[in-house]
Amino acid sequence: MRDGPPTPAQLIGNIAAARETTVADYIAAANSHYYATRDPLGAAGDFTTAPEISQMFGEMIGVWIADLLARAGSPAFRYVELGPGRGTLAADALRAMARFKCVPQNIHFVETSPTLRAAQLARVPAAIHHDDIDDLPDNGASIIVANEFFDALPVHQYVRTSDGWRERMVERQRARLVPVPGEAPADDLVPAALRSAAEGSIVETASVSAAIMQRGAFRLARQGGAMLVIDYGYSGPAVGDTLQAVKAHRFADPFADPGEVDLTTHVDFTALADAARSAGAAVSRVATQGDWLQRLGIDARLQSLATSAPDRAEELKGQRDRLVAADAMGELFKVMAITAPGWPAPAGFSGDSA
Repeated sequence: MRDGPPTPAQLIGNIAAARETTVADYIAAANSHYYATRDPLGAAGDFTTAPEISQMFGEMIGVWIADLLARAGSPAFRYVELGPGRGTLAADALRAMARFKCVPQNIHFVETSPTLRAAQLARVPAAIHHDDIDDLPDNGASIIVANEFFDALPVHQYVRTSDGWRERMVERQRARLVPVPGEAPADDLVPAALRSAAEGSIVETASVSAAIMQRGAFRLARQGGAMLVIDYGYSGPAVGDTLQAVKAHRFADPFADPGEVDLTTHVDFTALADAARSAGAAVSRVATQGDWLQRLGIDARLQSLATSAPDRAEELKGQRDRLVAADAMGELFKVMAITAPGWPAPAGFSGDSA
């Protein structure tokens, strides 16, 4: 395992010693410790993701993959997942794919947490683990799934002050950690379209996310395949502080208890799309999760499951509604596909590639 960011204790020590710590470095260090030391998912954890809500979510992704590969001529491929949680999504998707005789040559997970690696192998024993996307095999087509992956990566935050834009830093004031404007001018680091925002405005940029997307898209452009990105987010550029923390399914202070809460930000899908295009890949339009799942046939799958288990019909409908309804995950979560040049248009998105 590669050397990682400082532990929370080291992080707090560095901040107390007045060493500069950006919000981005703070998120990286805190989340590295958080994910390495626990399984955060489910009722007993801090949050629940779509695959843990219902098997239908992973199954729809499996159907999407099988359909795309069939229309691409059924090439040999590998299944890749970035940050695969407990492996639940992969297990459900692979099972659905197998019904269409769509079987990957091998399965690769990009995951650094020892705790989650163990959970993943319990569900997908054939998975091969990697620390980084650059460690993946560099030959042959890949289907890459990234569900709630980019939201946990670090972002830089910039705040408009009376003296111009400054990067947000984290410092210790009495017994608390707080974000404060840095001293160095940062106007050139803020997207040009947002530089005239009002004093007090906050802008986020995600260079780590863009780099990972660019590297993944470059692989697809060179080797063939597709990437599916599902996350909560927006189409930027936009002003706003989206950093949030969750513990025990409740919102918490992002700057309290570093390494003991889940830190996330909303994903800028426009920035990810730009990074993918710069690598030569094609990019779909952005769909809401609810619309995408309905176009793929989640309602038909619900009916099939309810017919097989009528005593669970209401439970299953409740699961479907959590995934699709506008007041649940249906509108907040977005879906985007990245495909290799010449590959068919992916299902579930209205219109042609943008």
